[in-house]
Amino acid sequence: MDMDEIQKFVPMIVFEDNHIVVAIKPHNLPSQQDESGDFDMLSAIKAYIGDKYKKPGNVFIGLVHRLDRPTGGLMVFARTSKAADRICEQIKQGEMGKKYMTVVQGVPKHKADRLEHYLKKDTKNNLVTLATALEQDSKKAILDYKVLESNTDTNPAISLLQVQLHTGRSHQIRVQMRTIGHAVFGDTKYGSAVKGGQNLALWAYELSFVHPTTKQNMRFVAYPSAIETPWNHFNMDKFASVYKPDGK
Repeated sequence: MDMDEIQKFVPMIVFEDNHIVVAIKPHNLPSQQDESGDFDMLSAIKAYIGDKYKKPGNVFIGLVHRLDRPTGGLMVFARTSKAADRICEQIKQGEMGKKYMTVVQGVPKHKADRLEHYLKKDTKNNLVTLATALEQDSKKAILDYKVLESNTDTNPAISLLQVQLHTGRSHQIRVQMRTIGHAVFGDTKYGSAVKGGQNLALWAYELSFVHPTTKQNMRFVAYPSAIETPWNHFNMDKFASVYKPDGK
């Protein structure tokens, strides 16, 4: 990996100390190396830390959670094995907060709702489908969504949603929203009418957890680009302005 590749990730680092790194993953970048062999987020963070602190050899960075390749937004990485273990335990106990923004097709009937389904992943084809509670390998998926704004001037109409995950299933938001008739904008895998050349409108905008060493409550917010489609069909500045660093 050359320095040009490393440097393009430096502005995406939003916080770092001796224990963790919080960074923004661009759309369509794997969280870690996969069979595609493409440049990935974990390798980028390792290279960034290695170069900045002149660390020889293989730099330890713990991958404690993932975002699907088409999804962009905030991720936290551990710089020590102890930090990795403690953050993983928070995730296991459901103590890490993850909120997403997404744009879906249509206008949901309910302005706010909780969705509960059972999902099953076909790992061979990287496809997630609905399942029953009794099916082998099925897992319960729970999320809450809230409609922030709808735009009926577009064709088709689209809505901006805030989504809070209570489980971390693969493709969860995409499949659950499709199930109620509102596919995520740009999601050709799960039924979006928008075909090709468009990023998936799914963004991990808020991440909260307890710092693994200081025990401080950490909260990070990073909104999707207000000038890119389809986010530019909404008043994104309005939603950014209501965020208060004190968490109120």
